[in-house]
Amino acid sequence: MKDNIKLAVTGKGGVGKTTISALLCKALSERGYTVLAVDADPSANLASALGFPEDMVITPLVEMKELIEERIGAAPGSMGGLLKLNPQVDDLPEKLWKENNGIKLMVMGTVKKGGGGCMCPENIILKSMIQNLLLQRNEAVILDMEAGVEHLGRATAQAVDQLIVVVEPGKRSIDTAFKIRELAEDIQLNKISVIVNKVRDDADIDFVQKNCAGLLVLGYLQFDQGIVRSDMERVPPWELSLQSLAAVREIAGKLIGS
Repeated sequence: MKDNIKLAVTGKGGVGKTTISALLCKALSERGYTVLAVDADPSANLASALGFPEDMVITPLVEMKELIEERIGAAPGSMGGLLKLNPQVDDLPEKLWKENNGIKLMVMGTVKKGGGGCMCPENIILKSMIQNLLLQRNEAVILDMEAGVEHLGRATAQAVDQLIVVVEPGKRSIDTAFKIRELAEDIQLNKISVIVNKVRDDADIDFVQKNCAGLLVLGYLQFDQGIVRSDMERVPPWELSLQSLAAVREIAGKLIGS
């Protein structure tokens, strides 16, 4: 059993990536891991999926203008100039995360202009923080990302124990999985697997097995109206979908080797 584990979760929008990220946090927490959830998706819905109170304010890292200027040497929104490309961030997680039911959460936010590779202060602080969380922290880190590997780089790729691509029985989400694998391999991230969500019947499983040839499938989650209700009622998915939690518990066991 690993002392700590670093997981990056990605996939096409709408496949249930954030729900599965939350379930992985819960499953690892149950096994005694100290869990740090990191919301690096522009939609930033992980707090809701983890059951954090609506009135708990969690400011995204890229919106902390004074902090960014202090650490980078330039104000957010500026380009060029003398920027600190390796700012100190190791003291920030304890100051920035919020905690609920034993799970810590940090929200990264979105760089709104310049693209993912821009040399802007916001992007520098974001990349530096992700690198710190994956390389230096001793928690189980669950990184909920957008559909790609934009937040990762060669320096951090080897720290990721598994890049998990969430798919559903459909060609578009599976095509996205193969595109993500290509991007990941470009940065030498080769530990890639798939979780299949929203399975309705054996025909769905057959479709996935046929179209995901060459991808490691960790497990399947059945379509469950309880997941839909949990989103509507803003409660964690494990409260209304015990079968989904059971499936992810089994997947977590595979990931940690127990």
